[in-house]
Amino acid sequence: MASVRIVDRGAKVVIMGDESNIELASRMLEELLAAVRRGDDPTLDDMSYALKEAQSDTTANLSQIISGDFTGLRRDIRIKPRTRGQVDYLEAMREHDVTLAIGPAGTGKTYLAMAAAVSALLNKRVNRLILTRPAIEAGESLGFLPGDMQEKVNPYLRPLYDALYSMVDVEQVQRMIEREMIEVAPLAFMRGRTLSSAFAILDEAQNTTSEQMKMFLTRLGEGSKAVITGDITQIDLGKGVKSGLVEARRILSSTDEVAIVHLSRSDVVRHPLVQSIIDAYEADEEPSQTAPSEKLDATEEGTST
Repeated sequence: MASVRIVDRGAKVVIMGDESNIELASRMLEELLAAVRRGDDPTLDDMSYALKEAQSDTTANLSQIISGDFTGLRRDIRIKPRTRGQVDYLEAMREHDVTLAIGPAGTGKTYLAMAAAVSALLNKRVNRLILTRPAIEAGESLGFLPGDMQEKVNPYLRPLYDALYSMVDVEQVQRMIEREMIEVAPLAFMRGRTLSSAFAILDEAQNTTSEQMKMFLTRLGEGSKAVITGDITQIDLGKGVKSGLVEARRILSSTDEVAIVHLSRSDVVRHPLVQSIIDAYEADEEPSQTAPSEKLDATEEGTST
């Protein structure tokens, strides 16, 4: 959208510019006003997203996205989706027992999965949360870290704890962990188990092997949900090792009971600089550094279920 000028004249707002841009800006402001009338107080992030939507000529239902009316999350955790992609993601988790969420950093993959899981637990739709990650990061090895096994894996699981603590009081989390209502553990600890009446989140799933992914997916028991998140442009597996997330997306693409959500750069809601960093790295990426199939993966956008 080209520039327009917005002038506040007390009881009314005057928009000046080209006719098509005036109409678009007017629709954007009407959607923001509708969100205010719903009781929401739009933030600077909401305004930034509204501007991006206007530039893409997609302001329809923007007020619902800003106010988060149809998220299915508990209001007391004060979390809502900020983009259309995030709304689609939450709806996919609500409607499917297995959801794969693929996208770059800052798109809310883990955070929204945790919000859905905490809501399900507090609303007693499940009896426990299972939070897990593969213990591999940028080629590092657990064997070189000091301490016992729990001390070795805690740094890898810290992002899951951080997301959890941002939604639930620390003391309440500790009580839930003691009662085994919440379990945070490396992926290897899931082998041989059946997870019934549980909400399981597998984070950083791009770093699972094919065998690990199959093992996790076949742990689900009656009354359980699983959300698998990852960024397929950040795979740290050894050369020649297939990513379980990439393979699962291919194998399960025609399975109706599985939702596959692709979040994109337009869904980044962290510090605006994160968006610029993602853009800069993608612009600098050379085709020779990425296999053709992975290059397609990295640029796919949209949502399919």
